[in-house]
Amino acid sequence: MMHMMALHVHGSSNPLGITGNLDRLPMHGYFIFKDLVTVFVYLIALSLFVFYSPNTLGHPDNYIPGNPLVTPASIVPE
Repeated sequence: MMHMMALHVHGSSNPLGITGNLDRLPMHGYFIFKDLVTVFVYLIALSLFVFYSPNTLGHPDNYIPGNPLVTPASIVPE
């Protein structure tokens, strides 16, 4: 984010040596819109994953009811 702000304020160097503000592209009109579209697509995909299939990455052992009299095999001392 800091890089984008510095690039927007100071501009970048270029091989043509254009230093005038008239020849630069406005930051808000193009790049912010493109980045916001990407963020919204990511949030929609994440929301679909979280709300419609939350157990996709769940481990099957999480669905076994706990037994307080038995130590789980994964933490039994040697």
